[in-house]
Amino acid sequence: MTAKTSESGRKADGQLGGVRGAMTPARVAVLVLVALALVLIFENTRETEIRLLIPLVTMPLWLALLGMGVIGALFGAYFMRRRR
Repeated sequence: MTAKTSESGRKADGQLGGVRGAMTPARVAVLVLVALALVLIFENTRETEIRLLIPLVTMPLWLALLGMGVIGALFGAYFMRRRR
């Protein structure tokens, strides 16, 4: 048995059904972040050279940016944990 809906499209308990009910602000924010991440990856596909002390490493720019982001997140998490 399904919940009855009123003429406004809301269920009897006050919740929205369908696509409008599934699109919460948090989900919209996640979708925007995913779209921005995909744009970052597809726009930065050229090769870049990075000197790691002595060796010279060639890799796609998006991979270098991702690596720097992960390193930054790890350092941030480490220092936030030590602050407590």
